Amino acid sequence: MDYGREWWCTDAALSHAKVICHPLVFISGMLKRAVAIAKGDVQSVGYRDEVLRIARRLGVTGQVINLRPYDVEIVAEGDEDTLRSFLDRIRIRKYPVFVDDLEVGWEQYSGDFEYFEIKRGEWQDELFERFDTAGRLLYRTVELSERSVELSEKTVELSEKSVELGERSVELSEKTVELGEKSVELSEKTVELSEKSVELSERSVELGEKSVELSEKTLNVAGKNLGLTEHLVRVGDQMLDKQDRTNEELSGMHKDMKSYMDQRFNMIEEQILEVRGALKKAGLMG
Repeated sequence: MDYGREWWCTDAALSHAKVICHPLVFISGMLKRAVAIAKGDVQSVGYRDEVLRIARRLGVTGQVINLRPYDVEIVAEGDEDTLRSFLDRIRIRKYPVFVDDLEVGWEQYSGDFEYFEIKRGEWQDELFERFDTAGRLLYRTVELSERSVELSEKTVELSEKSVELGERSVELSEKTVELGEKSVELSEKTVELSEKSVELSERSVELGEKSVELSEKTLNVAGKNLGLTEHLVRVGDQMLDKQDRTNEELSGMHKDMKSYMDQRFNMIEEQILEVRGALKKAGLMG
C-alpha cells in the first residue's frame, strides 16, 4: 500500500493477507473504516496510549496493536471527516514518538467496535514495554534536567551580564545627562553671544548708515570746496594777470622817472656850471 494514497480494499486488513485495493472516491459524511500502519519510533514509546487518547477525544472506535518487529497498526471507524482529522493527529513527531511514515487504507464500515481500545500482547511484553517507555522518559527527563541546569547557568551568566550592562547603561545615562546639561549651558551662552552679535551687528549697521550719511555730506562739502578752489584759482589767475600788468606799468613808470630825473639832473648840472662860470667871471669864485 503506497503512503499518502487512499484505497478501497475488498478484504479486512487485520488478516494481513494480500487483498485487492482500488483508488477510492469518498462521499463526505459516510461512515468508513481506516486501516493505518505507523512506521518509525512507535513501539515502547507510549504511542498506542496517545492514539487511544486522540481516538476517545474524537469519538472514533477501533483498536491499536503492535506489529512485529517495529510497526503499529491502527484500525479506526467513524465519520469520514472525523477519521481524516484522526489520521492527521496520529502522525505524531514529538519526543519520544516519531512517526516516519503512515500508510493508510480505506475499507467498508463494519460496526465491529463499540469503543477504541489498545490490543495488548503478553503481559510480560507489555510490562517490559512499560519499563522501556519509563526508562526512555526518565532518560529524557535527566537529559532535559541537565539541559535545564545548563540553561539556568547560562541564564545566571546572562543575568550577570545584563546587570553589568545595566550598570554601564546607567553610567552612560548619567554621563549623557551631564553632557546634556553642559550642552544646554553652552547653548545658552551661544544664544547670549548670538544676541550680542545681533546687537553689535545692528549697531554696526547704524554706524554704517551714519558713515554713509557723513560720507555723502563730505562729498557735498568736498564738491563745494572744489568749486571754491576753482573760483579761487580763477581769482588768483586774474590777480596774477593784474599783478603782471601792474609790474609792467611800474617798470614803465620807473623808466620814465629815471629818464625824467636824468634830464633834470643834467639841466641842474648845466645850470650849476653856468652859475659857476658866471661867478668866476664876476670874480666871486676862484
